[in-house]
Amino acid sequence: MRRVLAVAVAATVLLSAGMLARSEGLDQESAAAVAELGVLTDQYHEAGQRTDHLDGLVAQAEQETAGRDSVLAVRPAFLTELEALTIALKGAEGRGDTAAHRAAALSAQQTVLAEKENPDVVTAAAATVHAITEKVGTEVATWQAAQSSGPGGPAWASSGPDGYARVRAALDLVGGGGVGLYESSSCAGGNAPACANSNGYIKYRADIANWSAGRLNWAMAHELAHIFQFRVWGALTSSEAYRSMFGGDPEFLANCMAVVRGYPGSVGCDGDQQAWASGIWVGAVR
Repeated sequence: MRRVLAVAVAATVLLSAGMLARSEGLDQESAAAVAELGVLTDQYHEAGQRTDHLDGLVAQAEQETAGRDSVLAVRPAFLTELEALTIALKGAEGRGDTAAHRAAALSAQQTVLAEKENPDVVTAAAATVHAITEKVGTEVATWQAAQSSGPGGPAWASSGPDGYARVRAALDLVGGGGVGLYESSSCAGGNAPACANSNGYIKYRADIANWSAGRLNWAMAHELAHIFQFRVWGALTSSEAYRSMFGGDPEFLANCMAVVRGYPGSVGCDGDQQAWASGIWVGAVR
């Protein structure tokens, strides 16, 4: 009986030890599982964050692509306006100062080149260039209206035939034989005593018929110089030497050209300037 009890007790002890060992094993497995779950959870969260980040990048890229497509869609309209302005500026050569208009157009072009997302910016730039083109057209029309008096009308008015004959003689003397001459008070609104027209004729204000011979001859040589400038205007305004030697000023150049013909005015020119100016009389821009 005691032996049976002892065996039972021993078995119970062994069973308890086994259960304890199994319990400890389960605890370890549970802890490992919990730890692994934690790692998996962290990885899941990290993956989710990466996915959200990638989704955000994709959405941003799609938005940027849409913006670029919108900008590209309106650029042709800007280029059309720019081409129209280029034509207008070319037609305005010799008929006014277009430097400010060119600078404004260049600024608008740089704005368009830099814009990648907002089509409204490009559309606004196109409107700006269109407005510049219209302004250039208005200025050219005004200039043409101011130049229109002369051909087809009487050669003189208040200066009379004698006054006209005196101015005509001066123009012929300095080399302007065959160049049209007309009395007009329209030169710079009457503020200029004489002016040259790009169509090849000269206008004078009536009072210069009473100027001294030296002053009148110089005035006609100066205006005749402008006629010769108009003949090479494109090459002249593109010349670096013209800009560096004369500051791009056709009036200064005309004075130097008059000096070359032997009719100096109040503004002197050095030897290099006279040598360069002499080329314009023969149609050479150096």
